[in-house]
Amino acid sequence: MNFDDPAAVFLQEARDLLEQIEVNLLDLVSRPTDRGLIDAVFRGLHTLKGSGAMFGFDALAAFTHHCEGAFDRVRKGEVEATPELISALLAAQDHMRALAEKREASPAQGEALLAALHQAVEAADQVAGASSAPTVTTWKIRFRLPADALVNGTRPLPLLDELRELGPCEVVALTDAIPSLDALVPTECHLGWEVVLVTAHPRSAIEDVFIFVIDDMTLEIEALAEAKEPGEDLPEVHVSAADPLQGGDAADASVVPAAAAERAPSQESAVEGKAARGGESVRVPAERLDELMDRVGELVIAQSRLKEVAASSVEPSLRAVAEEIERLAAELRDAMMVVRMVPIAQLFGRFRRLIHDLARETGKAIDFVTEGEGTELDKTVIERLADPLIHMIRNAADHGIEPSEERLAAGKPAAGRVVLAARQAGAEVIITITDDGRGVDRDRVRAKAEENGLIAPGAVLTDNELLQLIFHPGFSTAQTVTSLSGRGVGMDVVKRTIEALRGAIDMTSEPGRGSQISLRIPLTLAIIDGLLVRVGAARFVIPLSAVEECVELSLEQDVRSTGRSLITLRDQLVPFIRLRELFRTGQAPDPHQKIVVVSTGQERVGLVVDQILGDHQTVIKSLSSFHADVETFSGATILGDGGVALILDIGHLIAAGQRQEIELRAAG
Repeated sequence: MNFDDPAAVFLQEARDLLEQIEVNLLDLVSRPTDRGLIDAVFRGLHTLKGSGAMFGFDALAAFTHHCEGAFDRVRKGEVEATPELISALLAAQDHMRALAEKREASPAQGEALLAALHQAVEAADQVAGASSAPTVTTWKIRFRLPADALVNGTRPLPLLDELRELGPCEVVALTDAIPSLDALVPTECHLGWEVVLVTAHPRSAIEDVFIFVIDDMTLEIEALAEAKEPGEDLPEVHVSAADPLQGGDAADASVVPAAAAERAPSQESAVEGKAARGGESVRVPAERLDELMDRVGELVIAQSRLKEVAASSVEPSLRAVAEEIERLAAELRDAMMVVRMVPIAQLFGRFRRLIHDLARETGKAIDFVTEGEGTELDKTVIERLADPLIHMIRNAADHGIEPSEERLAAGKPAAGRVVLAARQAGAEVIITITDDGRGVDRDRVRAKAEENGLIAPGAVLTDNELLQLIFHPGFSTAQTVTSLSGRGVGMDVVKRTIEALRGAIDMTSEPGRGSQISLRIPLTLAIIDGLLVRVGAARFVIPLSAVEECVELSLEQDVRSTGRSLITLRDQLVPFIRLRELFRTGQAPDPHQKIVVVSTGQERVGLVVDQILGDHQTVIKSLSSFHADVETFSGATILGDGGVALILDIGHLIAAGQRQEIELRAAG
């Protein structure tokens, strides 16, 4: 993003505002009377309108103005935030995003959305019926603007005029902070104001007066008294000002009768606009982070070369420098990885809107729950996970969750439940999508697979293999084609994307109880810790996060397991693959071979190598498009001596090991 371009700056601000508006609207579905959410939505619309007009996005400002006016009736308590009204606002929010991004958005479409919004407001008004008379409250407002307010163009009088428009009020200037003449700076604002306001508007309307300066000012709002009907007698308020020439304290300027104090609710705490903020952040373009990550990767490669040179040298000072460079490079790498990490909450938040729309489209009641939003992932990984998760959540809503009548008949709650959870496990993040729906119909999956020629009739498959057929291209068990599913497109995209991320996908399902899909994703795609091994004359890297243990394969065990490729580890049979045979090295095995046991979750397989060379900081380089079909390797890395080592795809090798084990057991 070009920060010198005002339009680009506004676009980023607009995206943040629209995202927050959407989050607050979705929260309003379950909490339609939440005052804080209603005020937050209105402030977001108000800010977006003002910023759009300032940066020349007139169409956006005009459209948002109409939406703000419609939602103002909700803010004033005249209508309720009904699900229909919220859905209309969400659709309007999509149109605002299109206008902000200057995508194709016809005026006719905007008019239709505004018509639907106003219709929803009128419907909510009819549901509300004749509302009760508004509550009239007496408020005491004290505020001070920052010293540089006048220099920055903030004028106090328009703020006081806006307060006067809310109802009758009395204003007193607070002069206690005015310095002596010799210390007075004419351009600084030293005055404060105390206003006693009688109005039927809510507290949020008062806060909205200061919406553009509230972050830099001090604002206190206190409810003094409340009358239920506009005609009720309000408590008398006496206001007086201290003599400014005598420097009197205006804190005692307002005197509230004891009766009013007894009737007033508990005093609300002061609102400090300049509250203590958390750690400040800086917005940096993503391409700069990518470029910096590339440089760190090259540094790691150079450091590996220096380490090898130092190891072959007898100069102690060179070794000391190499060790120091290695430590600093590792710290820089770790720091850079942290910078690229972002909470997965920003990805999970997108799916609340998806579930909301799916529930309305399918007519089903669906509760959406997220867990582990604080789990962090590399930003590149998060970007590539969006589409797979959309497909799986749509499948859970369409195939998994039953209609309410069917759920009630089965003794389940009327509302289905979809849980999206994330947790970190070592150098991986495990993301699960769980639903409590009808589960997978194995018979239908098998029948569809046989019909499509994916398996032979009557073929013996494990439950996992049967469920994995769902991820085959063109496979669908939907009986009818809908806007959600039935075309056999989606789950195969999920599998390809996850495998491209060097991840793995597992599925479990219990008929009548629901299904769970688990994704195992590496934390980053840039630099990993690897185990460097030798097979024949070539070297390979095994991701260290997948390594469980290394054991010796004696010559006797090697000979005894020929044709079987199984080894017993702690009373468990583990299949293993001879990489020497897989890669056809054409060389005799070393007399002391090693088995590197790797796993992804519950599945394990052993990889037979000639020698374990040690750990290696691996900078991952993508393979060329010419090698895109080579599934055994997920990438390559440059070693310290300038050679190239291929990175093994553990998921593919484990699948190969499982197939080998099934074949051996069937033959035996």
